[in-house]
Amino acid sequence: MKKAFLLFLAAIGLLLAACTSDLENSSGNNTSSSSTKTINLGIQQALSPLWIAKEKGWLEEAFKEVGVEIAWTEFQSGPPQFEGIAAGKLDITEVGNTPPLSGQAAGIDFKEIALLSEGETNNAILLPEVSDIKSVKDLEGKKVAVAKGSSAFGLLYAAFEKEGVDPSKVEIIQLQPDEAQPAFENRSVDAWATWEPFISYQTVGNNAKVLLKGKDVDTYGYMFTIARTKFVEDNPDLVSIYLEVYKKATDWMNEHPEEAVQFFANLKGIDPTVVEEVLKNTPYKMQAIDENVISSQQSAADLFVEQDVFSNKINVEEVVDNRFIEKVLKGAE
Repeated sequence: MKKAFLLFLAAIGLLLAACTSDLENSSGNNTSSSSTKTINLGIQQALSPLWIAKEKGWLEEAFKEVGVEIAWTEFQSGPPQFEGIAAGKLDITEVGNTPPLSGQAAGIDFKEIALLSEGETNNAILLPEVSDIKSVKDLEGKKVAVAKGSSAFGLLYAAFEKEGVDPSKVEIIQLQPDEAQPAFENRSVDAWATWEPFISYQTVGNNAKVLLKGKDVDTYGYMFTIARTKFVEDNPDLVSIYLEVYKKATDWMNEHPEEAVQFFANLKGIDPTVVEEVLKNTPYKMQAIDENVISSQQSAADLFVEQDVFSNKINVEEVVDNRFIEKVLKGAE
């Protein structure tokens, strides 16, 4: 496991070293705010306010006013998004708590510009409806699916640490959600460490059981907005526009819960009951990244160093940039 994850970090680092400014120098993608014509946004499958802003056209409308178009890319998890940032092909996106740690350890240049959700219950270790696993200790000798470097990966290691389980005694199968879901459902793996909406898909739709959630091991699956540092430096006005629209979408989702459930049910073609459970487990509220969040993230990073997952210690505060979210929140008062 250690070797595989270090190879992952090395690959990210090599990608960063090899990437050039082709995107910024290409036609329509210069980095100065006066000439930037396209903003590259990433989006995951999580039922977040970003989907509302996207599907209602609020972001397109706001950026069109300043002569900027949007290029969207959908991702399954956070680590591939950091590859996009490293290559200069992704400007702003949202991720869970662990990908920024691995991205920073790999030397990728980015900033955390807002906290979106505190994530007490949006990560979990799932078990099939019928399973003899009763505790984290029982995972020894079992197959556990998880996306490497994801927020669920962080939860899994935190659970190992708290329960005194040696990760080398667990067969960790590194799978993205589209691979992990069928593997879990056909019992090719014994457990699945994942996040919402996949937790509710399985617990509501397939009667899967939750072995534990993040709050059970004092691990928070924070959601962050992150941005490529060079983009932030060259396009502060565009960063502000993005966060202002994201807040508009967040406020709409919180103020119209029934409409939000139906919106996501229609968009994703899933049972409203599942959507309702997902939104309950992942409440969104835009905030600045405070000392408690920084401390929790630092503890997670230090744990990875102690367990030899990271070879280098990082200072998580170095990537925090609250300037833009503080301005947005102050303007909303």
